[in-house]
Amino acid sequence: MKRILLFITLCFILFSCYRNPITGRIELNLESETQMMSMSSSEYSTFLSQHPPLPDQDDRVTLVRNCGTRIQKAVENYYASKGLSNQLAGYDWTFNVVDEETVNAWCMPGGKVVVYSGLLPVTLDEQSLAIVMGHEISHAVARHGNQRMSDGMVAQFGASVLSVALSQRPQVTQQFFLQSFGAVSELGILKYSRKDETEADKMGLIFAAMAGYDPEVSIPFWQRMEASSSANAQQQSTLLSTHPSDEKRIKDLKAFMPKAKKYYKPQKE
Repeated sequence: MKRILLFITLCFILFSCYRNPITGRIELNLESETQMMSMSSSEYSTFLSQHPPLPDQDDRVTLVRNCGTRIQKAVENYYASKGLSNQLAGYDWTFNVVDEETVNAWCMPGGKVVVYSGLLPVTLDEQSLAIVMGHEISHAVARHGNQRMSDGMVAQFGASVLSVALSQRPQVTQQFFLQSFGAVSELGILKYSRKDETEADKMGLIFAAMAGYDPEVSIPFWQRMEASSSANAQQQSTLLSTHPSDEKRIKDLKAFMPKAKKYYKPQKE
């Protein structure tokens, strides 16, 4: 009986795998993208009710939405050029700014984005903000959140009881969802894998470049981010806790820069 249960569970996991249409990398996605976007819509609304966003007329909101919309269009154009527009079906892009000192930003499935005001003094300008937003949006469109949510659930419950855990989604899946997308830091946050990070860095640079932002600014930004975190130990820096900045990241960004620059066309003022 145990062997049969294990076989069924392994089959379930096998058919829950997802091949990234951009990189070809195979990932474990236990929840369908439709389910993820439905959960995203609900949790995003709940989050904003508990963390009221800045009003539309605030200059910081204008900045974030302008940048976000440009990245959004770049993503849509890129996917269309690859014949993959169906991968973005159901996306309802939304950009909000929450007035908190946390140095962070995140994007849930379906294009639900939050930028914390504490990030803006570190990005300094729209160019660097585009690097962060391109990176976070890349995590969403590449379904990395689903991947780390799935990994977390398997690690927590084990393959043998995974189907039971999934059937208890209101109690189980919600917490892993929030942890996976960094929306509620007090619950703890599941870190992205190194492969996810590298993938989001590269895709993010391409999207930022296509949107008319110079990908070269990514180097000083991540260096500035690390320096800022070291100088302000008391300041919440969730972005670095979930997206570690180190020498290897800088080295990889520099190595990928020639390819990213091929997509760069400065936007005319």
